[in-house]
Amino acid sequence: MSKQALLTPFHKNIQLKNRVVMAPMTRSRAANAENKPVEELHVVYYRRRASAGLIITEGSQVSKDAVGYVNTAGIYSKAQVEGWKKVTEAVHNDGGKIFIQLWHVGRMSHPDFHNGELPLAPSAINPNAQSYTPEGFKDTVTPKAMTKEDIKQTIADFVTAAKNAVEAGFDGVEIHSSNGYLFHQFFNGTSNTRTDEYGGSIENKTRFFFEVLDAMKEVIPQEKIGARFNPSLHGLFGITMDEETIPTFEYIIKKLNDYNLAYVHLSEPFTDVSEISFAVKHIAKHFRPLYNGTLMINGGFDQESGNKVIEAGDADLVALGKPFISNPDLVERFEHNYELAEWDNDTFYTPGQKGYIDYATYKEKVQLAQKIEIN
Repeated sequence: MSKQALLTPFHKNIQLKNRVVMAPMTRSRAANAENKPVEELHVVYYRRRASAGLIITEGSQVSKDAVGYVNTAGIYSKAQVEGWKKVTEAVHNDGGKIFIQLWHVGRMSHPDFHNGELPLAPSAINPNAQSYTPEGFKDTVTPKAMTKEDIKQTIADFVTAAKNAVEAGFDGVEIHSSNGYLFHQFFNGTSNTRTDEYGGSIENKTRFFFEVLDAMKEVIPQEKIGARFNPSLHGLFGITMDEETIPTFEYIIKKLNDYNLAYVHLSEPFTDVSEISFAVKHIAKHFRPLYNGTLMINGGFDQESGNKVIEAGDADLVALGKPFISNPDLVERFEHNYELAEWDNDTFYTPGQKGYIDYATYKEKVQLAQKIEIN
C-alpha cells in the first residue's frame, strides 16, 4: 500500500518528518501567578506529541495587555521564557519540532485582566462576545481604540516576543492573525472604523499586520515565521463578514508571496456560510492558487480528509486540533490505522492533569488491557 500523503516528509523552508501538524489550542493550564508553562504539565503534554511533523503551541500572549483568557501562558517574561525552554528541550529530545503561537486578543478581553482598564482594539466597538475570566465567562465591553503609540508599543511587544521565542529554543513562531483577535479586528470592516492610515482601504486595514511582520523578521528569520488566518469566519468572536472581507484576505495572501515565510495557516469556515454570497466555502481550494509558499489548512480534518486535501494539491500540511488532545500518538495511530480515542469537552480548559496529560497512547492502552487480563 502506498504511503499516506499525511505521513510523507516535507522540505520547503521548514523541514518536517511528516505533514501532520498539531494545531494551536488554548488549554488554560498555566494556573500560576506568572502565567508560565510548568514542567509537570506543559512539558509532559507537548513532549508526548513530539511525533507530529510540527507542534504549534497554544496562543501565548505577547504582553499583559494581550491577555483575554484565564490561565494562558505568555512569552513576555523571563519566567515564561524559562518555562518554555523546558518544553522545547523535551520536544527536541524526542525528535519533534515546535513553533509558538504569538497572541494578542485585542477586544476579546475584559477589564478584569487589565486592572480595570479597557482592552485595546482598532476601534471602540464592543464585539458582544464573552471573555473567559478568573470568575468565569463575562460579557465583553466596549474597548479602547488604539492610539498610534499603542500600535507602536504592540509592534514592539511582538518583536520582544519573537526574541523571547528564539531564546526559549522554539523552531519558529506563528502570528495569530485569526479568529477575531487583534489583527483580525483590524482586517474587518465591522470592527475597524478608523479614519487614519490603519483604517478604510484594504491596504490600510492590513498595514498593522505587515508592520508587525516586517519588524519581527529583523529579529527572527522570516522562514521561521508562520501566520494564521480565518477568511470566512462569520458570527463568532465578534466578527461579521462583509463584501470586502474575502478581497482583504486575498490581498494579504498575495502580498505574502513577497515574503519567504515558513507557512501560511488557513482555517476552513467554522460555521455554515453557504447562505452568505460573498463568503468562500472551500478555503484551501480558493487560496491555494493565490499563494506560492507552504499552505497549511485546518478545520475539522481527519485522517481521510487530511490525506485527500494534500493529494489534491490544495494544501501541503494539515493541522489537527481535538484529535491530538485525546491521542498523543495521533501520527502512530494514522500509520497503523488504529482507532482514535474520544476527547472530553468538559476538561478542555480546566486546571490540572485531568483531560490534559492522562490520555493514553494506543500501546499504553493495549499494555494496560494485557496487565488487567493477566491479573
